[in-house]
Amino acid sequence: MRREIARIALENLIADGRIHPGRIEEVVDKAKKAMDIKIKEEGERAAFDLGIHDMHQELLKLVGRLKYRTSFGQNGLQHTIEVARIIGVMSSQLGLDVKIAMRAGLLHDIGKVVGQDVEEGTHAIVGGNLARKYGEPEAVARAVESHHEEVESTIYGVLVAAADAISAARPGARAETLETYVKRLENLERIANSFKGVEKCFAMQAGREVRIVVDPEKINDDEAIVLARDIRKRVEEEMEYPGQIKVIVLRETRAVEYAK
Repeated sequence: MRREIARIALENLIADGRIHPGRIEEVVDKAKKAMDIKIKEEGERAAFDLGIHDMHQELLKLVGRLKYRTSFGQNGLQHTIEVARIIGVMSSQLGLDVKIAMRAGLLHDIGKVVGQDVEEGTHAIVGGNLARKYGEPEAVARAVESHHEEVESTIYGVLVAAADAISAARPGARAETLETYVKRLENLERIANSFKGVEKCFAMQAGREVRIVVDPEKINDDEAIVLARDIRKRVEEEMEYPGQIKVIVLRETRAVEYAK
């Protein structure tokens, strides 16, 4: 958003030729107002194209803001439209409410464009709270907040998660280089393996999830919880990545006896 506002302001200043502090502030202010109109129009166009009606204007503005956000090179608005279309097809085949499903698909990432100073929590939780705040049905809000399994999911939440993964994983969707991708996976596994008691480590879902298998004789249940928290902190401190990374610590005890 800030880059787009800067681009509009710079183009207008260069075209006008009058570049001084007072004029810069005036042009930037006009660019911000123009962007407010533009993001509203983008949100309204996306909803109209999907056949979604009666959505609160504030939600449409948040959807429009996704146009100016990317994840691994994939445009946020195009991704959310794809998710809405995919979940619409799946819900239709399953005999579910297509309108509820598509609304959830369109809104599933709006939490990503809200600053942490406004709402606290992961983007899924924030998105669900915003959907409730602006009058969306509970089924839509629940699907949005549960599509990363941070709260108990519903059938619509499962479908949003599936559609989200399909859109992100399709060939050509994301422009991330192989070198960057491999490096992130290696860093995740390096951090996890540096902790005592870790037996195996697997970076999954393009580096958005890491699963750690620990030695049950060295790590008890309470220590496994602490380990997950410590690994999460190290990842936040040492790595740069879009979105979030899910850290899962697995501890299994097997009792085996042979009857002879």
